[in-house]
Amino acid sequence: MKAHSWMPEWVRRYRRDWMGGDLAAGLIVSVMLIPQSLAYALLAGLPPQAGLYASVLPLLAYALFGSSMALAVGPVAIVSLMTASALAPLAAPGSAEYITLAMMLALMSGVILAAAGLLRLGFLAYFLSHSVISGFISGTAILITLGQLKYLLGIPLPGGSALSMLAALPSALQSVNPVAATMGIGAIVLLVVARTGVPQMLNTLGISQRRSAMVSRLTPMLVVIVATSYSAMNQIDQTAHVSIVGAVPSGLPALTLPYVQISMLHALALPALLISLVGFVESVSVAQSLALKRGERISPNKELIGIGAANVASAISGGFPVTGGFARSVVNHDAGAHSPGAGIVSAIIMSIVVVALTGWFYYLPHAVLAATIIVAVLTLVDFKSVIDTWRTTKPMQSRCCSLSPVCSRLAWKKAYCWALPYRWRC
Repeated sequence: MKAHSWMPEWVRRYRRDWMGGDLAAGLIVSVMLIPQSLAYALLAGLPPQAGLYASVLPLLAYALFGSSMALAVGPVAIVSLMTASALAPLAAPGSAEYITLAMMLALMSGVILAAAGLLRLGFLAYFLSHSVISGFISGTAILITLGQLKYLLGIPLPGGSALSMLAALPSALQSVNPVAATMGIGAIVLLVVARTGVPQMLNTLGISQRRSAMVSRLTPMLVVIVATSYSAMNQIDQTAHVSIVGAVPSGLPALTLPYVQISMLHALALPALLISLVGFVESVSVAQSLALKRGERISPNKELIGIGAANVASAISGGFPVTGGFARSVVNHDAGAHSPGAGIVSAIIMSIVVVALTGWFYYLPHAVLAATIIVAVLTLVDFKSVIDTWRTTKPMQSRCCSLSPVCSRLAWKKAYCWALPYRWRC
C-alpha cells in the first residue's frame, strides 16, 4: 500500500494549473456564503454565529469524503427551515437547549447518511419522485417566505402554519416599521434586479455572460455591506427600532459532542431522517447536474458519506444540519473550481471571518437578511412542475374513475377515488 493511498482521489491527481481556479472559486463562494450563513442561522432559529460555524468544518469534511468536484456544502434554506420546525416544539429558539438540540439533529442526520452510504443505499435516490420533491420544495419555499415577513416589515407576525400566518397578516400589517420595510423591500428590489437585469446590461456592454452572472451573484454581499454601513451610521436600532443582528461572538468553537436526554432522541429521530433524505436529494441532484456539465461522474454512495461527514463535523463544531446548496454550487462551478480544494479555501476564509471579522455584522439589519432569504427561496418555487403534474394526472383521473368498477361506485368522491391503490383504479 502506498503512503498516500489514504488521501482522497482528487488530491492524488491534483494538478498545479487547477490552483488558480480553486482559489478564485473559494474566495467568491465565501463572499456569497457569509450573508447566507447568517441568514439561514436566523431561519433555523439559531444565533448568527451558528451559521458561520456550519460553514467551516463541514466544508473540510466533505472535501475529504465527497465525490463531486464542484458541490459547495453549507447551510441551505430548506434544511434550515426543517431544523426550525423540528426544534420549535422542543425548546425556545436561540436558547442553550435549542442550540444543543440543533447540534444533535445534525449529528443524527450525519450518522444516518454515513450509514446509508456504507450500506451502499445511494441507488435509492433514483426511486424518488421528482413531482413529490418539487412539491415539497415549493411548499417549503412559500412557508419560508411567509415566516420572514416579520423581519422584512418589522411586524409582530406569529409563527405557525401558512394559513395561520396569512390569517394574522392583515392585523400585523398595521404595525409595519417603515424603516425596516424600506430597507427590506429595497434590498429585494436590488437583489431581483441584480439577478435579472444586471447580467443583460453587462452583456450589452461587452462583458461575457459568465462574468456578468458572477457579478449578479455577488450582489447580496454588496447589499449587506451597504445596509450595515447605513445602519451603523444612523444607529437605526435606537432611532427607528429596527431589529439588528447584534453582537456575534468571535473565535472558533470548541469541538464537543452534543448531549441530550434519551427522550429528546426519540423526538429528533423522524426529523433527522427527513432532513437526511431531503438534504441528500438536493445535494445529489445538484452534484449530478454539475458533473454532467463537466463530463464527470459522481458516486451516490460517496455523496451519502460525504454529506454525512459534513453533518457530523457541523454537529461537533456548534453548527446545524447542512447539505450541498444549488446557488453556491453553480457559482463555485462558474468561478472555475476544479476540485473540492475550492471548498477548503472557503473553509479557511470563513474561519478567518469567525476569528477576526464578526464585529462587522453587529449593525446588520434582520430585514436585509430576510430579503436575502426570500429572494433565494422564491426561485425554488416550481410552478411549471405543478402545472405539468396536474395536466398529466387529470386525464388519468378521469379515465380511472370511468373505467374502474370500484371508482364508478365512488364517482361522487373523486378525491377518495384518486387515493385508492393504483391496481384498483386502472
